Amino acid sequence: MVLAELGGSISRAIQQMSNATIIDEKVLNECLNEITRALLQSDVQFKLVRDMQTNIKKIVNLDDLAAGHNKRKIIQQAIFNELCKMLDPGKPSFTPKKGKTSVVMFVGLQGSGKTTTCTKYAYYHQKKGWKPALVCADTFRAGAFDQLKQNATKAKIPFYGSYMESDPVKISAEGVERFKKENCDLIIVDTSGRHKQEAALFEEMRQVSEATKPDLVIFVMDSSIGQAAFDQAQAFKQSVAVGAVIVTKMDGHAKGGGALSAVAATKSPVIFIGTGEHMDEFEVFDVKPFVSRLLGMGDWSGFMDKIHVVPMDQQTELLQKLSEGNFTLRIMYELFQNILKMGPIGQVFSMLPGFSAELMPKGCEKESQAKVKRYMTMMDSMTNEELDSSNPKLMNESRMMRIARGSGRHIQEVMEMMEYKRLAKIWGKMKGLKIPKKGEMSALSRNKNALHRR
Repeated sequence: MVLAELGGSISRAIQQMSNATIIDEKVLNECLNEITRALLQSDVQFKLVRDMQTNIKKIVNLDDLAAGHNKRKIIQQAIFNELCKMLDPGKPSFTPKKGKTSVVMFVGLQGSGKTTTCTKYAYYHQKKGWKPALVCADTFRAGAFDQLKQNATKAKIPFYGSYMESDPVKISAEGVERFKKENCDLIIVDTSGRHKQEAALFEEMRQVSEATKPDLVIFVMDSSIGQAAFDQAQAFKQSVAVGAVIVTKMDGHAKGGGALSAVAATKSPVIFIGTGEHMDEFEVFDVKPFVSRLLGMGDWSGFMDKIHVVPMDQQTELLQKLSEGNFTLRIMYELFQNILKMGPIGQVFSMLPGFSAELMPKGCEKESQAKVKRYMTMMDSMTNEELDSSNPKLMNESRMMRIARGSGRHIQEVMEMMEYKRLAKIWGKMKGLKIPKKGEMSALSRNKNALHRR
């Protein structure tokens, strides 16, 4: 998951505080200092971090808290709220509506990943049932149209551009007109980038904007610049009406937190974050679920989003079993089966409560995927009784030896897999969760708050 290191440091600090026998001023300060250090390493502005620390101390006044209050919970909630406040711009962005033609214009500096992000944005909406189309108005960079053409062909998205025409305003106007006639409901215009914030770039952006009359202007920004993102987002916002921001390259370095908090400070909503080069390494950015994942608490709404890939009848059946609170190996098998269909495994796992982001570091996803498949092979060697039992004492050494021989694995690996029982405790909390009816999957994401409160 994105920002795994930062999330790991923060959740470790909270864990250490939770393990302390008595929560006093010293324990609270140690926890806050650890979080402060992690945020500063992630290039978050010092003033924002200092304000966060002061606010938490104001909220969590240990002397005034009456006996019997759960201090750990109060501190955890205060940290959660302050992190949300730091990343929340406080205003929503425009969302395109299905069936109604929307024009979206992408702007940004050269090398920030605009063209790739355009295709990812189109691909994301195409999977949700939109009819997207791409227009290449970048006549400045050699190979821009070729890149867009290649990406669009791969994702099976219609595109428009020209090798001959050098006027971006003319291309964008023609492309938008053509796709409106073809009844595309999401027309994405990719514009030129420059090496720095030049007057010529802003002038061209303004002209393209006048010709296409976009419903939304998205600013694509490279997160590796950290807190310098504030000046960049501000400069673009003053020249065109930037309605939303997409932060890219969140997987490659440690400055992502700084970039996100800096953009939020300009009051521009971040709508997506790019977490890799592939089409599906693109996540919706929603502050509360994002912070929840950062703290290892899972993200139900994101998981529900992913689970739509699984056939509807299987979704409700699996969720029904989970809601009963009995976590068996068969349920784990079905869960693994569905997770493998849902996209990058690290991204999906970080949305589940109890799975920390560090469990699946970036770059180890292939290895993790192989591990999941190995676990499934071991489960194939089990009897129905073993798969359906929730009794941990059933799995004795002779059974494990038989499973290891049957699957061609080592007994150590079978024992490692059997540690799933610690998950049973977490998933047991799902007992009594209301299961949505067919076509009403979003209802479960409303239940996620109930789960956090337990």
